[in-house]
Amino acid sequence: MTTTLASSPAARRRMRREKGDISFSILNCLVFAALAFVCGYPFYYLIINSISANDLSALGDIRWLPSGIHLGNYGQVLHLQGLTTAAAVSIARTVIGTAATVLASAYLGFMFTQQRLWKRQLWYRLVVITMYFNAGIIPVFIIMKNLGLTNNFLVYILPLVVQPFNIILVKTFVEGMPSELQEAAEMDGANLIQVFFRIYLPNMTPILATIAIFSAVTQWNSFQDTLMYITDQSLYTLQFLLYMYINQADSLAQAAQQSGGNLGAIAGAATQQTATSIRTTVAVVVVLPILFIYPLFQRYFVKGIMLGAVKG
Repeated sequence: MTTTLASSPAARRRMRREKGDISFSILNCLVFAALAFVCGYPFYYLIINSISANDLSALGDIRWLPSGIHLGNYGQVLHLQGLTTAAAVSIARTVIGTAATVLASAYLGFMFTQQRLWKRQLWYRLVVITMYFNAGIIPVFIIMKNLGLTNNFLVYILPLVVQPFNIILVKTFVEGMPSELQEAAEMDGANLIQVFFRIYLPNMTPILATIAIFSAVTQWNSFQDTLMYITDQSLYTLQFLLYMYINQADSLAQAAQQSGGNLGAIAGAATQQTATSIRTTVAVVVVLPILFIYPLFQRYFVKGIMLGAVKG
């Protein structure tokens, strides 16, 4: 009887499905492991080359495991001119810019759900259309200059406050929340601003955390605005210094060796700065902070994207 059941067509189909599920799971794991390796290896490569013997990394001999491990590169790179000021500027623009973008996106996304807003559809379409069209680099530069934003810290903040994509996410998220929340608050005498700050804003945590990730990464990684609008070295960002240091790595390596005086003269080739050590170490210093911040918001990320992108 058992043999008959095991050899029945239904049992065979079930066994084939189970084998297919196992095969798919294995294939899926292999594909994602390959993607994870492709994404993670460049960071790993930078880190192991930044802590390995500089003569070996300059020759390209460090590929999988570090060799001649030392942390002298970080001590020397952190003393490069302007690095501390640039780090302060990058942190300030990331914190202030992210807070401004999150608050603006939350408020505008909420307001575009209000039927009472005059010409609501018109304003919403005007915001969305900016996702597809822009004036171009030269007209935008002229506008920034006429507004007095060149060589001004606010050039890092104001142009990125209103982000149409973020507004769309918040608008869709708010539309999925019960409208009875606002009706009950208004019956208790709350005005529109109070409804936003006391009722809706505290319940937007998933989508706001998602927007915060987008904004923080954009602010931290941006360097083109510094390249176009800033000539004051006190307003240089960390990413822009990375751009400069990578282009000037050879001369910086020579300067770092000469600045060591007698110590630099007797130091071994393993610890003397090279163009490769400058590039890899500065890249790690710039990238690591945002990599540590990202996991803090990761638990909100998927939920926020799903709830903010799908209506129904």
